[in-house]
Amino acid sequence: MTGGVALAVFGGAAVVDWVAVGRGFRGAEYVAKPAALAALIAYAAASSASAWLVAALALSLAGDVLLMLPFELFVPGLAAFLLAHVAYVAAFRSPALRTMVLLVPVAIVAVPLGSRVVGAIDERALRPPVITYVAVISVMVASALAYGAVAAAWGAVLFMASDALIAWNRFVRRLAWAPVVIMVTYHLGQLGLVTALRGP
Repeated sequence: MTGGVALAVFGGAAVVDWVAVGRGFRGAEYVAKPAALAALIAYAAASSASAWLVAALALSLAGDVLLMLPFELFVPGLAAFLLAHVAYVAAFRSPALRTMVLLVPVAIVAVPLGSRVVGAIDERALRPPVITYVAVISVMVASALAYGAVAAAWGAVLFMASDALIAWNRFVRRLAWAPVVIMVTYHLGQLGLVTALRGP
């Protein structure tokens, strides 16, 4: 599959997934959601993308599947995405000092929001994994900002916004419009990160 075809398949599958989530078509969602990430993996692999980028996408695909299934697999899904963010950090290879500096404004946003979410989690055993995840995705966002590419910045910010909305919707307050917005920001976020890291 060429890069152009893979990107077109990604776009089509993503839109189908958005509609499926909005209309509650679970069968279509089970096909379209993993298909979108699989196509994005093919798009990345059709270039000079690093193994770290492909690993980040593969782990994201695993997280998608785990969180989509009608079972309680929140922690395994969270772990898959956590490892995906670690792979993204490795793919960016951003200067450590610049990343640390940019981590400050990211933390100013992430810490209050994360504290609100963690405080709303009734099951205390879930709190440490969520806190760890907030820390890791914050480092990923800072790394993306330090990378210096516009696509990396908006991709990482959208990814974090998607995850923040997932957490808010799950633990703090249900929002009727959240599921569709979660998927739109997630797919556009992943596309931004791949665009920045894919290479020629």
